[in-house]
Amino acid sequence: MRIYKTINKVPGGLMVVPLFIGMVINTFCPTLLKIGGFTEALSNVGYPTILGMYLFTVGTKMTVRTAPRMLKRGFGIMAAKVGVATLIAVSVGKFFGGDLLGYSTLALLVAFSDTNGGMFMALTSVMGDKEDSGTYVPQSIETGPFLTMVILVGAGLAAIPWLTLVSVIAPICAGAVLGNLDEDLRDFFGSHEPIIVPFMAFTLGQTINLSAVVTAGVPGIVLGVFVCIITGTVCILADRLLGGSGIAGAAASSTAGNSAAVPKAVAMADPTYAAIAPIATVQVAASVIVTAVLTPILTSFVYKRVQKQRAQQAELAHPALPLAAAPGDD
Repeated sequence: MRIYKTINKVPGGLMVVPLFIGMVINTFCPTLLKIGGFTEALSNVGYPTILGMYLFTVGTKMTVRTAPRMLKRGFGIMAAKVGVATLIAVSVGKFFGGDLLGYSTLALLVAFSDTNGGMFMALTSVMGDKEDSGTYVPQSIETGPFLTMVILVGAGLAAIPWLTLVSVIAPICAGAVLGNLDEDLRDFFGSHEPIIVPFMAFTLGQTINLSAVVTAGVPGIVLGVFVCIITGTVCILADRLLGGSGIAGAAASSTAGNSAAVPKAVAMADPTYAAIAPIATVQVAASVIVTAVLTPILTSFVYKRVQKQRAQQAELAHPALPLAAAPGDD
């Protein structure tokens, strides 16, 4: 059976196929792997561990020479994504009373501003170059509710949990230190990075319930489509303007899986959001699932265009030599 080749025919297949398998299990048989021991470690409870492993391998590829370029592109992509999310959310809050066609300021800000880190790194590992995955370091600032709180209600709403950010960056920094100290370690972890991707996707899928799409209905699906199109466009442009290929920008066009928990966290910090938090949660959850489908497709599209452009450039740089004429030919 050609299972591996079949999976790779799917855009971002090593990420998408295990992700959907995990979603199906979590939706229809959520306790299937919850039997304890090593089996349960492959369920959603094991996702943080596997993601930590992946962050470490990403860090090993960050050399002193490439780190400034990674950071510049990463901050650029983050600024583009968070900037457009803030512009949309604040505009809805100011000009439409905080609600536009059933979309609240809270739902829009959360869905548009937070990138699915696991998906980003998996996609950039499969389709990007060695710098693309490293751009997630500054993008990790988006993770969790604190950035949403700062943008939405100001610095006085709640204290920023700086340890959350440190916990994301720590394994990347550890990998970067070892990767710069020992080239053999950098090559070892870098070459084995793709092995982690299917396991990360499978455990990530088990944090998402497909029923959220049905509950959210058409508005939730439309939200996910717009998140992918709008943030994908601005992030691709930002990435390319800063010297990237656009692949990392396309991979940042998703909504993070943990974003569904952000509306409730904001409502707990500010009770004035309690009434809209439930529907915002459902809409964001739907956006997570929709972008889990569309973001790999968009990234694959950009990847194929980049590969085609590089092939054309290589052909222009090294044109094929004409065949020598045979003796006696005119």
